[in-house]
Amino acid sequence: MRKFKWVIILINLVLLLAFFTYSVVQKEALLTNGKLILLELAPVDPRSLMQGDYMNLRYELSNELSDEVDADSISKRGYCVVRLDSAGIARPVRLQSTKTPLTGEEMLIRYTKGNRRLNIGAESFFFEEGQSEKYEKAKYGGVKVDPEGNSLLIGLFDEQKKQIN
Repeated sequence: MRKFKWVIILINLVLLLAFFTYSVVQKEALLTNGKLILLELAPVDPRSLMQGDYMNLRYELSNELSDEVDADSISKRGYCVVRLDSAGIARPVRLQSTKTPLTGEEMLIRYTKGNRRLNIGAESFFFEEGQSEKYEKAKYGGVKVDPEGNSLLIGLFDEQKKQIN
């Protein structure tokens, strides 16, 4: 019985490591191959006393879609279709439950429906303690997206669309 317990523990450990490795490889591929889009940030309290220095991000895109859509009429998970405007900022086009149809200029971002708004992922940005003043000027969130609708926050950008380091 004791030997059997160690085998189960070892199998669980291997599965956990395999899942973790797969997740890291997926994120690295998204960083390398994803298309950078900028999402306009909506005002929100930038600090948390319990968690240290971090910025709770709220996107204007989510606010616009949440205001336009009846909360009961959309699915809990789906895709936000966006198109870049002339300034390179992602603007909402529509919500849909599947990856298609898309025109050539449209891109997908997965969403989940929260209590009163849509979450498109990357709702928090952690930074080094004492650096809050630098990030208070953030106007855009830089997100890499892939054709599957996966997104990954890569940083915050100022009004001139330069990444804040």
